[in-house]
Amino acid sequence: MSRKRARISALGCHVPDRVVKNADLEKMVDTTDEWIHSRTGIRERRRAEPGTPTSEIALNASRKALDLAEMRASDIDLIIVATITPDVPFPATACILQDKLGASRAWCFDVSAACSGFIYALTIGAQFIETGAHRKILVVGADVMSAIVDYEERSTCILFGDGAGAVLLEPAEDETGILDFYHETDGWGAPYLNMPAGGSALSTSHETVDQKLHFIRQDGRQIFKYATRKMAEAPQILLARHGLTAADIDLYVAHQANARIIDAAAQRLGVSPEKVVKNIERYGNTTGATIPLALGTALDEGALEKGDLMVLTSVGAGLTVGAMLVRWSGVPWK
Repeated sequence: MSRKRARISALGCHVPDRVVKNADLEKMVDTTDEWIHSRTGIRERRRAEPGTPTSEIALNASRKALDLAEMRASDIDLIIVATITPDVPFPATACILQDKLGASRAWCFDVSAACSGFIYALTIGAQFIETGAHRKILVVGADVMSAIVDYEERSTCILFGDGAGAVLLEPAEDETGILDFYHETDGWGAPYLNMPAGGSALSTSHETVDQKLHFIRQDGRQIFKYATRKMAEAPQILLARHGLTAADIDLYVAHQANARIIDAAAQRLGVSPEKVVKNIERYGNTTGATIPLALGTALDEGALEKGDLMVLTSVGAGLTVGAMLVRWSGVPWK
């Protein structure tokens, strides 16, 4: 089988209609718009209606990508969904999405790497393209974070929003595409960001529900320090491999967790502010969806053109680290 680089051939994004502004959160917890914005960069986020499954917002993003690529769902070979808010513990949300899309030929699985999930899933999908095993792969990052956020806990409820992004991977016919990737995992950091109950270590009970152990728990200070460092270090490793420097980067696409983290990591890497894409002000932290939504923002703003060199990077629960070097192939967009 011939070996060809994988390229992103289409992108679809979706966020729920409902907007939750900082002023709305002022009515729920002891906070203010100024406090939230100064510490996170967030002004508002989107929230799905209660009971909306992740597969539904993933479906909307996937259909947009397929429509833009003028591709049928039945053409897809593989579906990978990156999420930490699956519809149900099993089967995989990718399987549910396959049925809703009508992608009857595709085999499917989920990736659980939290905020690094989309880059991890892209890395996995790219291997199937490069080996020649598949030619059309759908990679989705989607999370309904409102389903696992405690809206009485100020430190977390201000951060997260709901959203989905989907890309199609196909073989590149030129020098564009996914050039390289780098990943790390530091399992010692698992306690810093997690959902304590609902798994085999602590199964669901009246006690776990009463203690709110099915919501996100986060040590914000530890995550801030780790993410700021790693979202600069991981791209540096990739650039060094290819004899490149930060000056060669046209666009820095970081996980949208906190505006101060993004700015500090970009500065540490040596990327100028005008090359940094940010949409956290509008969407908050959508976990698995932040990277594709940021790509959509870059396209909307005319900040991404065919041939541009960009770095994707993320840090998530695990602790997981992801970075990817991409020569943008250009996609249909509207």
